[in-house]
Amino acid sequence: MSNVTSFLQKNVNLYPTKPALGFKKDHEWKELGWYQLKRLVFKTANALKASGVKENDKVSIYADNSAEWIIFDLAIMAIGAVTVPVYSTNGEDQVEYIIKDSGAEIIFAGNQEQYNVCQNLLNKGLPLKQIIVSKKYIKLKENSSYLETFIESASEDLEIVERGEDDLATLIYTSGTTGVPKGVMITHSNFLKAFDAHMEFFKFKRFEDEHSLAFLPLTHVFERSWTLLCLHFGAKVSFLENPKLIASALTEVKPTMMCSVPRFYQKIYAGLNEMVNSGSDLKKKIFNWAIENGSLFSEKKRLNQSMPFGLNIKNKIANALVFGKVKKKLGGKLWFMPCGGASISAEVTQFFDAMGIHITVGYGMTETTATITAFPFTKYKYGTAGKLLGDSQIKIGENDEILVKGSGLMKGYYNKPEETAKVFDNDGWMKTGDAGFMDDEGNLVITDRIKDLMKTSNGKYIAPQPIENMFSNNSYINQIMLVAEDKPYVTAVIVPNFESMTEKIKSLGVTFTNWVDVVKNEKVLSFYHQLIDDIQKDLPGFEKIKKFVLMPADFEIQSGEITPTLKIKRNIVIQKYKSIIDAMYHHE
Repeated sequence: MSNVTSFLQKNVNLYPTKPALGFKKDHEWKELGWYQLKRLVFKTANALKASGVKENDKVSIYADNSAEWIIFDLAIMAIGAVTVPVYSTNGEDQVEYIIKDSGAEIIFAGNQEQYNVCQNLLNKGLPLKQIIVSKKYIKLKENSSYLETFIESASEDLEIVERGEDDLATLIYTSGTTGVPKGVMITHSNFLKAFDAHMEFFKFKRFEDEHSLAFLPLTHVFERSWTLLCLHFGAKVSFLENPKLIASALTEVKPTMMCSVPRFYQKIYAGLNEMVNSGSDLKKKIFNWAIENGSLFSEKKRLNQSMPFGLNIKNKIANALVFGKVKKKLGGKLWFMPCGGASISAEVTQFFDAMGIHITVGYGMTETTATITAFPFTKYKYGTAGKLLGDSQIKIGENDEILVKGSGLMKGYYNKPEETAKVFDNDGWMKTGDAGFMDDEGNLVITDRIKDLMKTSNGKYIAPQPIENMFSNNSYINQIMLVAEDKPYVTAVIVPNFESMTEKIKSLGVTFTNWVDVVKNEKVLSFYHQLIDDIQKDLPGFEKIKKFVLMPADFEIQSGEITPTLKIKRNIVIQKYKSIIDAMYHHE
């Protein structure tokens, strides 16, 4: 059967006693078995049918991660309808646009804020007719019902709808760093072929015993396709509703697998370095010794070479003294960590490898149903995005643009034939908008987003991402955006790491009043001047930051300054802080 939800019946038979989902309720982690999951999905599916949802109709989900999110998603797809997820951080305008464009008549809303947005949209002449909520604390108004009531009298029996090669499973609106959101059409076949390609590439053993923690938004293709893959092959998935609680969730859930973005690892890397640097000389010595031995150990492992007895012993000691403590903070069982959504520096991946925490770097996009390339378990190469997965193909086009083909390619952009035509060439290759090359060993190397490449007024080209990564690997810098397009030199908009700085300003003799004042303080500015000069000492002159401004608050997803995978939306930040940026060039 070619419906992405067909695993439900199969897994009830294969794993009758295994848990399928994990979720937190009343401050406690609970489980749902395969039979209960199938029952809830089928009841929800029948309730949707009773509400008039037919094959190919669009149904929307506007909520944070939860067990209900995935149940609703599976129910929609099981009856041949199309799931339209909306980022829980999206504001009313974006939700309105997606409802209008997709034609969704029913929406599942998460919390009070999301429910209020949906209520406001009911009277705007949109297709939207009905709101379903799962949280009982929400006071219902017109055209609304609780999920529990909605499915109460629905049957538990369902014939999952057969789907053809071209039938849509979902429309994912790309948040993108530019422009109007576009609905990416992903088919059942896209998902199913992606699942098999991953299995063949990684050759997992006893996958049904794995436990994944869904921490990135399910609206994003990366977390959604990974979660569906896990369920497809019988692994348990636990859902984290509030991503800010990731630290405690890791130790409570103790997952074996988790998708993440580079920022997650950069923060741990910066934090560990900061902790070691402010520790005693003995602590530094032990840590550096452990990393040195860990690097030798992980290098042997990477190259699939036999391990010398002495190195094995040293690595066990390093684990006991240093690495074990870090692993414990990640729950103690985490071993498979696919990482995508932005670029990550070789320095960070090597550091984690040395600790025995392997990050599986990959490259993909919504339009390719996530992964195109990934690190294999051995013989991967740092600084690359790994090797081709499944039947994916890559060729390098004009301006070194990466062009892709393969069974993961989207059907196109919904209601946007011109936009679709723009991204495909005459031979069916899709333009990714990323620049890069394939090395001699078949690894993809990404240089930058083509539209992010900057040309200074002196004619020099600058690729911002690798430089920004150098800085954001530091524990005093949370976010950084370079500015250089048509400018005589490079400047930077920097968001400090306020946590590290709270301690630092004490040693600088600065009294905390508020961040607006602190980031303008001479001693603080002088500290950052020195820090920037140290980090960029090996960069060529034209790539060096000449001036910078410190921001008093983080860039936020809600304000549209960063995407849900924490990439800075350059155009928006440049527009929003134009006067601040212009001021860095005025005095020349």
